[in-house]
Amino acid sequence: MEERDGVWLPGGRWRLWEQFALRGPGFPASGVLRLAPPGLAEAADKFVSLDAPEPGPGGAGSAPGAGAGADAPAARAGAGADADGDEWAGFAALFADAAVESAHALQDIARTPAFREAVAWQNRPVLTSGVAPFLAWTPTAAGRTSMPRQREELVAHYWQRFCVKNDTIGFFGPVGWGRWDLAAPGVEVEPGEGLTAATEVYFAGWAIDALAARMDADPALREWVAPRRVPFVRVSGTEVTVPGRPARTAGPDAAAVLALCDGRRPVREIRSALPGVDVPAVLADLVARRWVVWKLEVPAGARPERALREWLGRVGDARARRPWLAALDSLERGRDRVREAAGADRVVAALTELEGAFAGLTETAAVREKSAGTAPCRAVVYADCRRSATVRAGRAVHEALAPLEPLLDASAWLTARLAEAVTAEAREVYARLAADGPVDLASFWFACMPVLHGTARARADALQREFGERWASVLEVPPDARRVSRSLAEVAGRVAERFGTGAGSGAGAGADGGTGSGAGRGADAGTGGGAAQGAGGAWTAARYVSPDVMVAATGAEAVERGDFQLVLGELHLAANTLGASLFVHQHPDRGALVRLTDRDHPRPRLMPLLPKEHRSRLSARTRHALVRPQDYHVALVDLTSGAGRPRTVLSADVAVTERDGRLVVVLPDGAEFAAVDVFAHVLTTLAMDLFRILPEDGHTPRVTVDRLVVARETWRLPGAGLDFAGEKDEARRFVRARAWRARHGMPRFVFVALPTEPRPFYVDFDSPVYVNILAKAVRRMVRREPEARAVVTEMLPTPEQAWLVDDEGRAYTSELRFVAVEEEG
Repeated sequence: MEERDGVWLPGGRWRLWEQFALRGPGFPASGVLRLAPPGLAEAADKFVSLDAPEPGPGGAGSAPGAGAGADAPAARAGAGADADGDEWAGFAALFADAAVESAHALQDIARTPAFREAVAWQNRPVLTSGVAPFLAWTPTAAGRTSMPRQREELVAHYWQRFCVKNDTIGFFGPVGWGRWDLAAPGVEVEPGEGLTAATEVYFAGWAIDALAARMDADPALREWVAPRRVPFVRVSGTEVTVPGRPARTAGPDAAAVLALCDGRRPVREIRSALPGVDVPAVLADLVARRWVVWKLEVPAGARPERALREWLGRVGDARARRPWLAALDSLERGRDRVREAAGADRVVAALTELEGAFAGLTETAAVREKSAGTAPCRAVVYADCRRSATVRAGRAVHEALAPLEPLLDASAWLTARLAEAVTAEAREVYARLAADGPVDLASFWFACMPVLHGTARARADALQREFGERWASVLEVPPDARRVSRSLAEVAGRVAERFGTGAGSGAGAGADGGTGSGAGRGADAGTGGGAAQGAGGAWTAARYVSPDVMVAATGAEAVERGDFQLVLGELHLAANTLGASLFVHQHPDRGALVRLTDRDHPRPRLMPLLPKEHRSRLSARTRHALVRPQDYHVALVDLTSGAGRPRTVLSADVAVTERDGRLVVVLPDGAEFAAVDVFAHVLTTLAMDLFRILPEDGHTPRVTVDRLVVARETWRLPGAGLDFAGEKDEARRFVRARAWRARHGMPRFVFVALPTEPRPFYVDFDSPVYVNILAKAVRRMVRREPEARAVVTEMLPTPEQAWLVDDEGRAYTSELRFVAVEEEG
């Protein structure tokens, strides 16, 4: 094989970025263990009945000794809910004392300055409405009425997120970084100094848009605003065409004004160029026809205030400009005070002051209401931080990661088939349009909407079913299995057979993975004379897969001596998630990420412009930020990058045609790209949830390939089956929950996902407060969605398997987010 630089998986098809992200919370993992009273679980298990019915599949009886782990009770069934007498009275007293001790522990947590500051960033009204009264309360067994218990659960719920959820937000989820070093034996941590190395506070895009809207309403600034043509409006002389409508003829004045609406010329310049034309009146008519947008727009980005300041700098009227510069100065000073604030009280004061100034300047509420159509950032500002600790991953981790390769090969099959299905239907749309003459991208895009948002979903669902069936024949999971172990050689060979990928060639390759044949799937998009199809007929971004991998080890030394496992979390298909703004702007050297991108894409890319935000998957933090000057932006509907950016084209000005049997788009400067890249965001959105190697049955086992856990043990159970949730007595609820857990053979630590909760949450079955949180969430689910199921997944690694340490030796849960790139042939 030809020697190549970089970090490769053994088969030589997938290259890993040398840089990877380190995701983890900002509080030590041991924090959650404080809420498990010593000895209480063992005392509770004395009341687990041994004469209950035999459990069904996935229960403790399905694989004796294999599933629950050493901490699971050996008994098989329900709780002694009818227990009474002196023994139960003794346990009830023990439980009451433990509950009071847990309340004291939660108060200690709630007093912690870092905890209070984290809550201030998350939801500061809670400090007053929940945390303050909780701290003012004196815990006693008799005093633990409904409201104090709710406040206990409130603190505990935030605490589990801050201690064991691998988030990336603020100092309680700082962005960390690492790199591959195959000369190192295992994982090496350089803890740095303190938790965070850098903190930055950003304006939410919607907040700067609100200020821009106020400026736009100022008559003194209107002539400095540059109108722009709507991206899908095609103009040819005096003929104006909107997709799906007959062409209209614009009058000579309208045509002249429309020709100058490029988003760069302010109205005053258009007026100077067209003496004798009532430009504002013509513009008002063009806006009413929805051919033109004439408003002050701020490009999407991490620093929208800078773009707004730059625009103000182009306003030649100092008197008109001055008050708005002062307004922007005021907001930026407020943001800086927030960034410099230390401690919850100062953070709250600085945020309150900033929001008051914002509301006064914009006449807009400083906190947005929750909405299905908006991104999660509801506040005026948000914070992101960079973790002080950095990591080097060495040979042991690289060797253990080898089983990732057949999963990546199968994912490439999935994205290629999805692209083929959508492209086949898009080709029919093109043929229908082309029968009437040349096709522009705007008309093609709108004509494809029924495909992209209709039949493509059905195609994706069918592909997912087929994908699952093929994986079923790869893994051959026995019925009722709790643990399934396979070798890389057998999995790689079967994946090659079932998916026709040519995978498996590297199963016996050298462990260093430094060489490989690099069987690629097509060239990258280029310019001028040669459109290139994406990987395997897929879109360009489909060359990327971003896996989250956790190292289950008690410390870095354990990894070095081989006492560890890798655990696959999510596999993000068709996306380089490290290109998201939240990662890029927390990297100490953004240029290093750009250079990695250059290596992947030596030629320009075509990148569709997206709305500024939409639901939870598109916001300023998640927007792709590794865009280079040579890359093209195409505005399909939204023009969010700024009309003045070079290599930004409007969909109405782009042609769609066929080249050598392939659909391509031809840009005004002659550059050509595969038409499938226009659908990139829609296809990635469809693909991201398709990767599923096990069925969504009531119980699925842990599946391990060599040293990599590719699926954690999971239970999907109807809410009514969590019978302990309705128990009113806390002590009996705790006993019944432990019996329910024993019946299903679940481990002590799990994550639970419910359709009625915003995100999965941690549960420790040794902790009454976390059992209470689970029970309350289940009751809420049953009320709202009676037929819904709870998804319970083993926590792996556990809180004791945390190897990432800070400069004081405290250990944190973590995951490594890699970027895998399929190499071109």
